[in-house]
Amino acid sequence: MKIILLEEKTVSQGDVSLDGFKALGKVTGYPLTPQDKVAERVGDADAVIINKTVFTREIMEQCPKLRYIGLCATGFNNVDTKAAAELGITVCNVPAYSTSAVAQQVFSYVLHFASRTADYNADVQSGGWVRSDTFSYFTIPTFELSGMTMGIIGFGSIGSAVARIALAFGMKVIASTRTPKTAEGVSFVSAEEVFECADFISLHCPLTDETRGLVNMDRLRLCKPTAYIINTSRGPVVNETDLATALNGGIIAGAGLDVVETEPMKADNPLLGAKNCIITPHVAWAPVQTRERLIAAAVDNLRSFIDGAPKNKVN
Repeated sequence: MKIILLEEKTVSQGDVSLDGFKALGKVTGYPLTPQDKVAERVGDADAVIINKTVFTREIMEQCPKLRYIGLCATGFNNVDTKAAAELGITVCNVPAYSTSAVAQQVFSYVLHFASRTADYNADVQSGGWVRSDTFSYFTIPTFELSGMTMGIIGFGSIGSAVARIALAFGMKVIASTRTPKTAEGVSFVSAEEVFECADFISLHCPLTDETRGLVNMDRLRLCKPTAYIINTSRGPVVNETDLATALNGGIIAGAGLDVVETEPMKADNPLLGAKNCIITPHVAWAPVQTRERLIAAAVDNLRSFIDGAPKNKVN
């Protein structure tokens, strides 16, 4: 089997081995692949492993021997799965590999806003405590999470993991989900009620026509002025201009974001420099253990396809 890895750099920068694919066939790897080189590099390969590369019907039709597209990701909106099915190409993703890592990232933002550890350290390093006339120098406001309300939009594996952590902190948890669910300690409410009542609103919904722009000025105006928005799902779930306006105008207190609408981030993104907005570069999924788990699952998906029993098929 001829296997092409089109985006090695997006899953490993030498710290996670991709050698598992070599046991399954002849492998050719590329650090990154420009969109206009995809069909050329796939050529007569039987299988291709991707992350965010877009696979259209036109590209697939230029790769007549291609029978397998393996995603090193959970999302698969970058692949025309209908066209793939019609052309006899199996598409497989890797679900739920990053649950613990993303839930952990959510609480890195929550704890930043609650405890202000980095802000206090910066103040201490600049001499603030040295100049203090009291042993305890609490000039930056902090607050306890216990008794506050965590609101969750989307209650899949990550949303439910966030709920469990919030409950462990003594928080109340409310959630909105497309399909009826039950979970101990969680009250299920409408999306509007989440925005109205929550102190932290954490987004864990897929990007669909219905969720695009879910966070907009109408919903932000429902929030408490002390509320925080956290997005580790997909950038377009948030209307970035509206969120920046809400942050700068004091409509909400802050935001923690790991994703934006266009990635890498553009220099004119309105959230750059927005008041009390913490932004990380789409790294919630990227701890080394998480990526090792991802690659192992992607290798297993391809092995299962070769054995005639594909796993995690999305088409």
